Amino acid sequence: MTAPVDRATLRIGTRPSALAMAQSGQIADRLRAAGYTVELVPVSTAGDRSGAPVAELGVGVFVSAVRDAVAAGEVDIAVHSYKDLPTAPDPRLLLVAVPGREDPRDALVARDGKVLGELSAGSRIGTGSPRRTAQLEALGLGLEVVPIRGNVDTRIGKVRSGELDGVVVAAAGLLRLGRIDEATELLEPVQMLPAPAQGALALECRAGRPGSTEHELALALTALLDDPAARAAVTAERAVLATLEAGCSAPIGALADVVEDLDDAGRVVDRLSLRAVAGTTDGALLRASVTGEIDDAEKLGAALAAELLDMGADTLPGTAGRQENRWIGSSE
Repeated sequence: MTAPVDRATLRIGTRPSALAMAQSGQIADRLRAAGYTVELVPVSTAGDRSGAPVAELGVGVFVSAVRDAVAAGEVDIAVHSYKDLPTAPDPRLLLVAVPGREDPRDALVARDGKVLGELSAGSRIGTGSPRRTAQLEALGLGLEVVPIRGNVDTRIGKVRSGELDGVVVAAAGLLRLGRIDEATELLEPVQMLPAPAQGALALECRAGRPGSTEHELALALTALLDDPAARAAVTAERAVLATLEAGCSAPIGALADVVEDLDDAGRVVDRLSLRAVAGTTDGALLRASVTGEIDDAEKLGAALAAELLDMGADTLPGTAGRQENRWIGSSE
């Protein structure tokens, strides 16, 4: 194990929501077990302070303030929900670790313990995600999708109060909060592909010259916390997003898995299997998949996005004019 960097206390910057604090707390626990003294530092973001729809708030609303705190030296590490990060890197910072990924699937929380197929036509299902909306509507169940925002408590509270018949949220959030038992169904990827990098965390710290404290911290965090399989999977998924240069209103899902395959000599090898879905303005869903070498994760994602473009992904809502770095995560 890499020896702890000589620092009195490592300050972890995190959004103040219950979910963000819980997932940052899990990272803090791992660092403490490795010999570090750790402090969580809540950093309020524009997304936390506004109740407006995410699509109206701008780029990086859930991460910019935390990133600024790292760059300014106010905290040493940022812990993000990876899906909240813009696709373009911040030159001030380094992505030092992608820890082992939590369940990337979406979860349904519905009244009376019902699963999706048991909900009657006209049932009101809440989500703030265009990706989830497009895939729910494509199932042809006659559900009414209602736009909502808020943390996990707020969203599930709308079901408990009877305002909604169900909500779709990330399973990872329920797991990290110890509330997975409230899910009435975990939606398999064949029904609903998750957001790129859903269930994954991203750890960033300041970029530093070789030999600097920042550089040594980056090396230590990578050795201690980085999961190469998780990093490869989310790299491929986010390459789909980056190549499409999708806006926040574009419904795009992607999921990569490390799977066993046979090489030309008949030997069992690990490869990366990537699936993606994209909704178009006319309500169609475009689907594509590819399998390739783990070391080619970014190329696989770009190639799959190119295939989606050939299929008509240029008509994706939110991609007109193609603006760099437009992805905005869906927060909780």
